[in-house]
Amino acid sequence: MNKTIIVSNRLPLQVEIDENQIKTTPSVGGLATGLKSVHREGNGVWIGWSGLVEEDIPKALAEEVQQAIKKQKCVGVKLNQKDVDRYYYGFSNRALWPLFHYFIDYTEFRKKTWKRYIEVNQKFANEVIKNADEGDEVWVHDYQLMLVPTMVKKKRPDLSIGFFLHIPFPSYEIFRTFPVRKEILEGLMGADLIGFHTYDYERHFLSSVRRILNLDVQFNEIRTSNRLIKVDSFPMGIDYTKFEAAALQHQEDSKTNKSEIQKRLDQHLSSPGTKMILSIDRMDYTKGIPNRIRAFEYFLKKYPQYQEKVRLIMLAVPSRSKVPQYQRLKKETDELVGRINGEFSTVSWTPIWYFYRSMPFDNLIDLYTSSDVALITPVRDGMNLVAKEYIATRTNEDGVLVLSEMTGASKELDEALQINPFSLEEMAKNIHSALSMKKKEQKRRMKVLRKRVARYTVEKWAEDFMNSLQHGKKQLSERINAQLIDEETLVKFKSIILDQSKTKVLFLDYDGTLVSFKNNPEDAQPDAQLLNLIKQLAAIQNTLVVVISGRDQKTLNAWLGHLPVSLVSDHGVYYKPKDGEWEMTEALKTEWMENVLPVLEKFVDRTPGSLVEVKKYSLAWHYRKVDAELAQKRLIEIKTVLNSFITNTDLTLLDGHKVIEIKSSKVSKGRASTQIQNQFNFDELFCFGDDWTDEFMFEDLPEKTHSVKVGLQKTKANYYVHSPEEVRRILKYFIS
Repeated sequence: MNKTIIVSNRLPLQVEIDENQIKTTPSVGGLATGLKSVHREGNGVWIGWSGLVEEDIPKALAEEVQQAIKKQKCVGVKLNQKDVDRYYYGFSNRALWPLFHYFIDYTEFRKKTWKRYIEVNQKFANEVIKNADEGDEVWVHDYQLMLVPTMVKKKRPDLSIGFFLHIPFPSYEIFRTFPVRKEILEGLMGADLIGFHTYDYERHFLSSVRRILNLDVQFNEIRTSNRLIKVDSFPMGIDYTKFEAAALQHQEDSKTNKSEIQKRLDQHLSSPGTKMILSIDRMDYTKGIPNRIRAFEYFLKKYPQYQEKVRLIMLAVPSRSKVPQYQRLKKETDELVGRINGEFSTVSWTPIWYFYRSMPFDNLIDLYTSSDVALITPVRDGMNLVAKEYIATRTNEDGVLVLSEMTGASKELDEALQINPFSLEEMAKNIHSALSMKKKEQKRRMKVLRKRVARYTVEKWAEDFMNSLQHGKKQLSERINAQLIDEETLVKFKSIILDQSKTKVLFLDYDGTLVSFKNNPEDAQPDAQLLNLIKQLAAIQNTLVVVISGRDQKTLNAWLGHLPVSLVSDHGVYYKPKDGEWEMTEALKTEWMENVLPVLEKFVDRTPGSLVEVKKYSLAWHYRKVDAELAQKRLIEIKTVLNSFITNTDLTLLDGHKVIEIKSSKVSKGRASTQIQNQFNFDELFCFGDDWTDEFMFEDLPEKTHSVKVGLQKTKANYYVHSPEEVRRILKYFIS
């Protein structure tokens, strides 16, 4: 049975060594809960770091620690202190974390931390490779491991790999500033499915892939030379049942057995008209804590009637306290709270209760169930599950959520009062709206919010992601409608090619089939290996090689005219038989080019990186070097303009690989290849091509043709391969 391998920075375990005794305790976090069915209840393995560095594990206990981890269906990745300092605290949290949260000034890129990030990612990848069996599925998590997918795919292409980013993905304009932007994206290209919390993050990511890697992006799919990568959004949920059940139990317990915190909360709420606002975060600069405190101060001044009536309970959980930015944030927060409490406090009232620590789960439930308003205002947050936890505990369907529009959760929770966390005025106004909201309106909003959060839980999130990963390969096969060439097919093809009793023809497209695409069309000259390969193919008895291309006659003749092969240029306008002279297949008019060329040149002027290729009987507008998003816009415009020219004419528009070509519809590769085949009446036909111009050959040649498409597009060919390199490998196999 195939298994699922989960890969994250930390294992879902707390591992402790006390007096040479090893203790493992399962984590209760959201990710561990969501993947419980995949990991513990299913046939799963979790790979990650135990939290203990090698220096802290006595050598005599090292193997015992690994065995204790293994008993929990986990595999520990060994990290030393320098790994943790440079890979985790260094590159992950001082470079990627601030960059992805739009804090460019805090982003620290250092070569030594980047080098260690690569090395540690390789450690994780090695463990995956070591523990993976054929057909297994791998799910890699978060920004600490963004190179793992490609590292694994290179060694194990048979594995289905998913990646999920738990933090925001920044806009292209932010991401492009990063020194290793390309390497990070290439690391992710090994995944078959890449997931984000929201469509915004997905859109930013696809924009960066399109513009930095110059890959073909269509809707939510990335096409590489040999793979199709799906990108989608999966908003993460919470363990709704756990929080709702805890809130209901809290109501029962409160009648007889109250915690000390609950007693203090009740004491504040005992006075008529008093209310509480809850704020829970890690102490992180992305959470907008100082702005929130200033907004509360502004609120107290603008609405003085709420003084001595409203209290802000602020729980800030310590985080990365050794990092300078976090130390400055803590100092600023302490000073703000102290100043505001000093200014507004009375004998019986302190406006802000401030806790700089974590709290037990039961006390969190005390806070959630007792607070009239949850004030959640990060300046940037991947999702924010606190908002969903608050909703799950509101079993009486009351309370108001004030939520930053900069959180991923805001895309789902429309009924919350959404605010711009950079506007003190807007925050203060919405705090007032929340505190004065009628119970009926609270109930209307909270009922909808609870229904939504209950429906899309963390378990549902994990299920949706895994289902999407599993369906990916099946969907690809159905869409391409062709069979990937395997070793058995290759053996069959070779036996046909070498059968001296049969006559054979090989129709070979040039660009995108025999050679990879170049930014400049002139740079695609055949190398010595290709010339030798074509010559050897042509030497096979009773075999005719025909290179059939959209290239102009002059270029094709200069590059390949000396070889013992037939040539077809200009998509079928000119034909040169083996050992013969060039001949024109049909007389074509060229007057139309005088009108169209100035139009294409105007598009070149307006589109940096594009160029016009003037052929004898066609015009081509190339946009391989154009910014991807600009190219999409111009493509729509140029097609609209050119279609107006070809109406009621014999011209046609060909949409190739980053090229638009306008030519006569009287000639095509399909018509030319059919004429050659009929002229000699071959026993066996092979046809290799990559774009829509080659689809004419796949369609027009006899059904018995062994047609091969290069790439992952839907095709009329019988077979497909991934790249020109694979085409060359197949042709070399024929002559070996």
